[in-house]
Amino acid sequence: MPAELPPFAGPDPDRNRERSAHLGRYLDRALDARPSLVVEGVLRRTVGLAMEAEGCHAALGGRCDVIAADGRPVETEVVGFSGERLFLMPVADMRGVSPNARVIPVSGSPEALVGDDLIGRVLDGRGRPLDGGKPIVSGSRVPLMGEPINPLQRKPIRAQLDVGVRSVNSLLSIGRGQRMGLFAGSGVGKSMLLSMMTRNTEADVVVVGLVGERGREVQ
Repeated sequence: MPAELPPFAGPDPDRNRERSAHLGRYLDRALDARPSLVVEGVLRRTVGLAMEAEGCHAALGGRCDVIAADGRPVETEVVGFSGERLFLMPVADMRGVSPNARVIPVSGSPEALVGDDLIGRVLDGRGRPLDGGKPIVSGSRVPLMGEPINPLQRKPIRAQLDVGVRSVNSLLSIGRGQRMGLFAGSGVGKSMLLSMMTRNTEADVVVVGLVGERGREVQ
């Protein structure tokens, strides 16, 4: 008589679950390695600092790189749109941009590294070093377009801030957390007063933002 075959045990559920998990991990790795599709546009018009591009899509406040004739990307910000056209404003030197230049949308919002490595450094508006020092590599990533502070959640001003200038401390005392304006004509010492307050203010860290200043005043 022929030998009897063992009874069919059926599929092993534990082994099937292991195979499914392995297949899922393989698919995740394959999807992560897949190159993302980027739809490029072309530059149709430039008048002054205003650029018009079509063929690509980006939201207001988004970023696009316009490729100059030498291959250098010129960073721009989306400031408007009309139909299928985007209105771009450059945030870098736009020399070398030619008609029908490639326009590549950039995903994500601009960020800057914020930490102790920024102390004593000179940065541009994007948080990149201008002083020729080493690159900023450590810190927390903070979006450049931060959320505004609710004015109703601001703490009341109760303590005086010593700015190191006796005339200001005695006649126009400044409180911690206070906003104040300094208005005067050209060449009367606004930048000098600001530098004195920067050097002598009783604070752990002093941050100075300069907009539209001349090179000698920045130095």
